[in-house]
Amino acid sequence: MFVLYAFLISVVFAAVSTLCIKTFQLENYRVGKYVFKVFRFQFAIGRKTPLVCTNRVKRLFFCIFLLFFCIFLLFFGLIANFWVNFLLVFLLLIFLPLVDILAFWLLEPFEKMIKLRYIKKAKRKLSISGCQIVAITGSFGKTSTKNILTQILKKEFRVCASPRSFNTPMGICKTILEDLKETDEFLILEFGARHVGDIDELCKITGVDFGMLTPLGNCHLETFGSLENLENTKFELCQHSKKFVVFSGKNLSGQKLFERFCGKKFLVGVENSFAFAKDIKLTSEGSLFTLVLDGEEHSVRTQLLGEANIDNIVEASAMAYLLGMSDVDIASAIADLKPTPHRLEMIRGFANVIDDAYNSNFDGFQNALNVLKSFKGRKIVVSPGIVELGRQQYETNLKIGKEVGDVADIFLIMNETNKDALTEGCISSDGNKCEILYAKSREEQKQILAKVIRAGDAVLFENDLPDNIR
Repeated sequence: MFVLYAFLISVVFAAVSTLCIKTFQLENYRVGKYVFKVFRFQFAIGRKTPLVCTNRVKRLFFCIFLLFFCIFLLFFGLIANFWVNFLLVFLLLIFLPLVDILAFWLLEPFEKMIKLRYIKKAKRKLSISGCQIVAITGSFGKTSTKNILTQILKKEFRVCASPRSFNTPMGICKTILEDLKETDEFLILEFGARHVGDIDELCKITGVDFGMLTPLGNCHLETFGSLENLENTKFELCQHSKKFVVFSGKNLSGQKLFERFCGKKFLVGVENSFAFAKDIKLTSEGSLFTLVLDGEEHSVRTQLLGEANIDNIVEASAMAYLLGMSDVDIASAIADLKPTPHRLEMIRGFANVIDDAYNSNFDGFQNALNVLKSFKGRKIVVSPGIVELGRQQYETNLKIGKEVGDVADIFLIMNETNKDALTEGCISSDGNKCEILYAKSREEQKQILAKVIRAGDAVLFENDLPDNIR
C-alpha cells in the first residue's frame, strides 16, 4: 500500500512543480536567478507566458517525479509513523524548488550531451547545404531587420530565416534542422546575447558569411555589466564574418565598432554613408522617404510605422543590394513590406491599437511615442517600463515616465517593478495633464481599458513583461 501512496503523492508534487519549472524556464535555467525568485516567492503565475513543454522540460519533470517517488518510497517503507511521514511531506513541499534544482543538476551532463549532438547535426547539414549565412545582431531592431531583409530577398532568391525571435543556439539549430531546404541560397539568422561570449558561440556553430550590426544601446546591462562588454560581445560577429559587415551608424557605439573593424565594411543610416534615408515623412498610415543607396535615389513608401522601421529598411536594403539585388527591385519590394508582429504593428478598429509589445528598450520606446503623436484623438499608453538595466533601471524608467506624460492623456502602468519610477517621471512631465492608472494583471488591464477607452483613441502597448517579473 505504501508504494501506491508514494506514487500518488509523487504525482501531486510533480504536478505542483510545474509552477517552479515555468519560473526556472523563464529565468533561462540560471540557478542563481531562480533561487532569488524562490526566496522572494516570485513564482511565474499567469497566462501571458505559458510553460513551453520542450523535451528538456519533459525530462526535468520526469526526473523530479522520480526523485520524489524514491524519497517517499524509502521513507514510507522504513517509517510507519503517520505523523513523521506527514512532517516529511510537509517539509518536502516547502523545499520543493530545491528538488527541482537537484533534478536540473543531475540532468545537466545529459543535457550538454544532447545539445552537442544537436549542434553537430546542424553543422553537418549546413556543411552540405551550400547556402550563404547572413547573421544579424545588435541591441535594437534585430527581428524587424531580419524580417524586412527576408521579405526583400525573397523577391529574387530562395531564403530561409529563423522564425520569430529564435536567436539562441538551440533555436538556431532547430531552424537549420527543420526549416532549411537544400535549394535555399541564403540563411538569415538573428543572434541574441545576454553574456560575453554568446555571439562567439553562435558564430562557431553556424559560421558567418555576411554580418549585420543593428543599433547598439543599454540592453541587458544587468547581465553584461557594462556597455563596453555589450559592444565587445556584438563585435564578435564582425570578427567571424568572412566577407563583409554592414554597420548601423545611428549611434556612437555602432560608429565606434565600424572604425574598429579592419575587414570589408559598409556604414549605413547616416548622411553620406553607403545607404541612408532623407526627406522623411511619418504619418499614422506609414512612411514616405527617399532611399539613397550607393549614390542612387529612390522615392519609396511603406506601411511600416516609425523612424526606427525606416532605419531597419535602410540597413536591410543595403545588405540586399550588396547580395546582388538591383536598387530598383529593392525599392519596389519596400512597398510590399508587412509589419513584424508585436513590433509597431497597427491594428485598426474601434480604437487604433499600436502593438509594440515585443519592444523593450529606451530608443524603441521613444520611437513608439513619436508614432503615437501622429494619431488624432486621445492617446493611451499601456506599459510596465523596461527591465534588465541594472543600476540604470530606475533612472531610465524615470525618463520614460516623463516622456509618456508629455505625449499621453492616460498612462496605464503595468506591474510593480517600475511603478514608482514611471509614476514619478510622469508626474514631473511638462503640463502634468496625464492621468495615471495601475494594473497588476492582464485581466485588470482589460477591465480598466474597457472603462476608459473611447472610439478614435490611439492605444500604444509598449513592452509586455513575462510572468516571472511582477
